[in-house]
Amino acid sequence: MGSRWWVRAARGYALASTRTVVLTAGGLGLVLAATSIAATGPWQGGQRVGQGRSGEGARSRARAPRPRVMALPAPSWQPAGDVLLPAVGATDAAAPLPTRAALAADLGGELAVPALGRATASVVDVATGRTLYASGAATPQTPASTNKIATATAALSLLGPGHRFTTRVVTAAPGRIVLVGGGDPTLTGAATGGSDPVASLATLADRTAAALLASGTRSVRLGYDISLFTGSPLHPIGVNDNIALVQALTVDEGRTDPASTEDAPRYADPAATAAADFARLLGARGITVQGGPVQATAPAAATPLAQVESQPLAEIVERMLTNSDNDIAEALGHQVAVAAGQPATFTGGATAVLDTLRGLGIRLGGARLYDSSGLDSQDALPADVLTQLLALDASPAHPELRPIVTGLPVAGFTGTLDPGVEGFDSSTGLGVVRAKTGSLSTVNTLAGLVVDHDGRLLAFAFMSNGSGGADSARAALDALAGRVAACGCR
Repeated sequence: MGSRWWVRAARGYALASTRTVVLTAGGLGLVLAATSIAATGPWQGGQRVGQGRSGEGARSRARAPRPRVMALPAPSWQPAGDVLLPAVGATDAAAPLPTRAALAADLGGELAVPALGRATASVVDVATGRTLYASGAATPQTPASTNKIATATAALSLLGPGHRFTTRVVTAAPGRIVLVGGGDPTLTGAATGGSDPVASLATLADRTAAALLASGTRSVRLGYDISLFTGSPLHPIGVNDNIALVQALTVDEGRTDPASTEDAPRYADPAATAAADFARLLGARGITVQGGPVQATAPAAATPLAQVESQPLAEIVERMLTNSDNDIAEALGHQVAVAAGQPATFTGGATAVLDTLRGLGIRLGGARLYDSSGLDSQDALPADVLTQLLALDASPAHPELRPIVTGLPVAGFTGTLDPGVEGFDSSTGLGVVRAKTGSLSTVNTLAGLVVDHDGRLLAFAFMSNGSGGADSARAALDALAGRVAACGCR
C-alpha cells in the first residue's frame, strides 16, 4: 500500500475531534500524539473499569488531565500521523470490501471464547450499509453504556448540534425572582473562562446581581423552578453514586465534591442545593435573599432578568461519549422527550429516543429501553441496531450527527479507552479504533468505527452478556476490534 491510499483513508475516517486529537502528531507518531492528547483535552480521561456492580462511572466537569507519555506501539501497517487527520469526506469506495467468509474465519474463534458468555456481533460496511459479519446480530442484549450512542443520535437529530440549554433568572413579582432550570447537565458552580465557557452559576449570579442593582433592588425572595422535567428524578436502578437525581436544575452533576471525576457521592436534592448556592452567590454580590429558596413555578409572563447558555449540544455529546457520562446521558434523554412531546421522565425519554431512531429508518427489532444511559440492566439492543446507528452517524448525509463519531473514545488514548488504567488491549487497534464501551456486572460491550487494513470504514458492535471475568471479557472484545482493524479479510 502506498502513502496516497493512507491519505484517502484518513480523509474518509472521522477520527479527529478538536478536543481530543492533536493534528501535529504526524511523523512523530503515536507517542507524541498520546502526550499531546493528554495535555490538551478538556475532560478527565475516563477509566475502562466498570465501577463496581453499577456500571461505568459518570465523568463530569472539566478538569485538566495529568500529562503523560505512553510508549504505545503503532500498528505496523498503519502510519500513525495519517489516522489522526480530520475527516473531510467518505472513505474511498474503491477500497476492497472484506469478504463475509474471511471475516467469519477471523472473528469466529475470538467470539467463542468462554469469557464472553452469550456473545453477539455485527460488522457493517459504512459506505454501502452491507452486513459483512453477523452472529446473533438481531438478538437483543443488554447494551450498558453503548446505549448512549442511541441517546446521542436522537438528541442531535431532534435538537441539532448547535442547540444550547439555557438557565434563566426571571422576575416573577416585585422583589421576587425565580431561578429556572433549563436541564443543562453541564452547569457548573465555579466561574469559567474561555471563548465559549461552560455555563456557570457564578456567572449567572454576576449577571443577576448587576441587573438587580441597576434597577435599585438590593433584597429579593428567591424561588427555583424545576418543572421542565417531570416524574420521579430517581433513576430506575435507585440511589447510586454513578448518577445524581435527574432534575432540571443541577450543578456539577450533584456531586458533593465538584472536583471528583469518578463515581462519587451526590447531594440528596441537587436542585435545592443549587438554589441555596445561588442565594449565597447573590449575597456575596450585594443582594440580600430573604428566607431560604423555595421551589416554585415561574409565571409564563415573568420578566427575563439574566441567563447563561450551555456549550453547543455537539460539544456536550462529545463529552458524554468520551467520558461515558451517565448524568449527561439521562438529561439528554429527558430533553429528547421534551422535544418529542413526551413526558420528560426516564420512560418518556427512552420512548422518545426509540421513536426518533425509528423515524430515522433504524430497524429496531426487539430493542427496548428503560433509560438513556445504559445503567438499567433491563435495556436491550441488538448488535445490528448499534451498527446501523454508527453507519448513520458516520454518513456524509448526516453531518449533524458527526459529533457522535468525534466523541467516541480513541483506542489507547482517550475516555474509556484511555491507557491510564486498563486502556485498549490490542496493539493493532491503537489509535485506529474509535469505540464506545459498556460495562455492567456480567455485561461488556464495545461498538464503534474503524478503517480496516485495506481502507474500508467499518462499523462494528460486539456484545457480551453473562460474561466471565470482566478483564478477560474486555480483552476479548478489544481483540475482536483489533482483528477488524488489521483485517483485509479477502
